[in-house]
Amino acid sequence: MKQIVECVPNYSEGRDQSVIDAIVAAIATVEGVKVLDVDPGEATNRTVVTFVGEPEPVCEAAFRGAAKAQELIDMRLHHGAHPRSGATDVLPLIPVAGITLEECAVLARALAKRMFEELGIPCYCYEAAAFQPERKNLAVCRAGEYEALPEKMADPARRPDFCGSWDLTAQKSGASNVGARNFLVAVNFNLNTTSTRRAMAVAFDVREKGRKNPSGEGWIPGTLKGTKAIGWYIDEYGIAQVSMNITDIDATPLHTAFDEVSRCAAARGLRVTGAEIVGLVPKRVLLEAGKYYLEKQQRSLGISEEEILKIAVKSMSLDDLKPFNPKEKVIEYLMADERKGLAQMTLEAFTRETASESAAPGGGSVSASMGAFAAALATMVANLSAHKRGWDACWKEFSDVAEKGQKLVDELLLLIDEDTAAFNRIMDCFAMPKGTDEEKAARAKALEEATLYAAQVPLKTMEASLKALPLALQMAQKGNPASASDAGVAALAAVAGIKGARLNVRINAAGLKDKASAQPLLERADAIVAEAVELERQTLEAVNNHIEL
Repeated sequence: MKQIVECVPNYSEGRDQSVIDAIVAAIATVEGVKVLDVDPGEATNRTVVTFVGEPEPVCEAAFRGAAKAQELIDMRLHHGAHPRSGATDVLPLIPVAGITLEECAVLARALAKRMFEELGIPCYCYEAAAFQPERKNLAVCRAGEYEALPEKMADPARRPDFCGSWDLTAQKSGASNVGARNFLVAVNFNLNTTSTRRAMAVAFDVREKGRKNPSGEGWIPGTLKGTKAIGWYIDEYGIAQVSMNITDIDATPLHTAFDEVSRCAAARGLRVTGAEIVGLVPKRVLLEAGKYYLEKQQRSLGISEEEILKIAVKSMSLDDLKPFNPKEKVIEYLMADERKGLAQMTLEAFTRETASESAAPGGGSVSASMGAFAAALATMVANLSAHKRGWDACWKEFSDVAEKGQKLVDELLLLIDEDTAAFNRIMDCFAMPKGTDEEKAARAKALEEATLYAAQVPLKTMEASLKALPLALQMAQKGNPASASDAGVAALAAVAGIKGARLNVRINAAGLKDKASAQPLLERADAIVAEAVELERQTLEAVNNHIEL
């Protein structure tokens, strides 16, 4: 698996667009790095940049960004609402795929060392990269902010991990905090007040650290684990906010934080009018939120991903201050391959492409699309039943069916393109050279493997389509009677997809030289058809019971 690392540096400049553009351009010069998001804040005078790639290019891009920030930002002149200690203030490496947090910590320490040795930037290592346990907390590293650095650098116990003297270079660049961490959600909760003191009180109520005990002994913890928060006033919006970093999204999901901040604000006579996500967010954070609010409404969770995200956005008023477009804020969407497959075509375009003189898409892709339609129809009946007046007590049963159906729709949509990819793989084998015995052997081996794969893919289509039939049967028996015919069409479409896919299993299995590999595929395909035909019979019987004249 390819190793993917995300880097989210925060630079102490949010007002001069030319400086921001120059830093981002320096990052983008590294081949293999993709800049996903640039989020400047005028009031905080801070810009959050997000980019991804493999470890080596990401570390190189992070170094170049720090070098350009050092060149263009003078911390002696910097002022802003957000805590900061350096031109490149924080520089976290975040594991995305194929790499561990511990491996990212090793990379972060090496990056901090290089920044000091080559650029002269003092660096603290924080979170998973910390050399000292107390420095796992970024607040400890940044205590006193930029203004405290001369004193801290003179103190052996508080000086940065990589550090020289308080010379002109250090004075201009400040100290950077380089670390490794898991996904962090940065979110600001908008309040209907201009009072920083009241916003800070709410922040103390909820943040894990809490507030100092009035008795002077210890701290009174807040209500939300894995969170850090402060209150501030934003001139740009004319409101106070609770600014929060959720460092453990499993302990405190975004929707939990939103509800709890809302509760604590209300207890102090305030109201949360919305939330502002800073930088990017993992898709699951918004999907979990959308499903949470749907469940509170006793509505089906088995709706499209787009609709679930819309519920999340509206429930937390993420568009309170400015438009919120998930395509621009969700990291998975920004990382997605920009190429469009068959499943992304319009229905008309897919149909026209199938009708063209090209051999693909063919029967295998059409069979997968039939299976997808079957799952979609069963899901539709479940959603209509969950929303039927007077059936509120049964909403969870129908919601569960709809969720299963949505997963099958997703699986079968992918199989539309996988079937065509399997066909193209065989065509690629025919183009392989065959001038020597070695080339002939390699070509024959590749062709056998591609043919086996081309038989396995439609079998996966059959398996997935078969799973749609029990859902169709359940909806024909228990679903909204007015939609009984839709459940019947779901069964017919599923069986059509299954029988069509079996033809593709058979024709590709026939091309295998290793008949021992072919036989289990054929036997499983026949068994699926037999099971599907019986489920179709039961479904149509239930449907006809509803629509007899």
